[in-house]
Amino acid sequence: MATDFKEITKMGLSISVVFSSVAGYLLGAQTIDFTTLILLCFGGYFMVGASNAYNQIIERDLDALMDRTKNRPIPAGRMSVNTAFAIAVTFTLLGVIALYIINPRTAMYGAISIFLYTSVYTPLKTRTPLSVFVGAIPGAIPFMLGWVAARNDFGIEPGTLFAIQFFWQFPHFWAIGWFLFEDYKKGGFFMLPTGKRDKGTAVQIIMYTVWTVIASIIPVFGFTGELKLSIVGAILVFLLGMVMLYYALRLFQLKTSKAAKQLMLSSVFYITMLQIIYVADKFIR
Repeated sequence: MATDFKEITKMGLSISVVFSSVAGYLLGAQTIDFTTLILLCFGGYFMVGASNAYNQIIERDLDALMDRTKNRPIPAGRMSVNTAFAIAVTFTLLGVIALYIINPRTAMYGAISIFLYTSVYTPLKTRTPLSVFVGAIPGAIPFMLGWVAARNDFGIEPGTLFAIQFFWQFPHFWAIGWFLFEDYKKGGFFMLPTGKRDKGTAVQIIMYTVWTVIASIIPVFGFTGELKLSIVGAILVFLLGMVMLYYALRLFQLKTSKAAKQLMLSSVFYITMLQIIYVADKFIR
């Protein structure tokens, strides 16, 4: 039962989202309030867990068709739809309440994230590759959500954090869509921008990787208000970006599932290290 609970809420993914939110909070906080930080962790986890549960309820029949998802709790018959729905609703309420206690604006963005992921992104996945664009919006909210939790305001700073993680979503998820292409095809999901594992998709992956790196180093130029990045920090982020770009170019050259998986792993390393560098840079500067 505990394993099924982890799977229905995608615990690993939820924790990574909480990590992003905490990084955003530390960047925005003038003084660290541990009550706010705890509420952000719980609220963020509940919101992502709810989104994942709703997603698995909606896609239960399609999940049964794909190798990577057929053993999830609902299609495998280990959890009923009603139980999953109860978890999703409970998590939604707990998440909104926790974030609302921080401030109403944080709760609003959390609720928008659930709505877009569940009601727009999920249905679009079987209809158009533009679903990745829609999904990139809730996927980019956590990093900026932490800043909003700290400042109760949305401006250039959280907007920049949003942009970084928004552009990053495309090479990350297209890489996944590439090496899981055949499995996604069984479920009728359209994840790649051209619908194929071809040069067109690879070129777009390269373009969005470049935009991700550009967005990531913009704070060094002093255009982003209180969100700042030292020259050393910018150099480190740029070098990380070059590693990710190397794997994007390698995918363009080889067009193999192995190359796509390497790009996916490098993208996870990139966004994790970027957030660590940003936070460390703030407190060391």
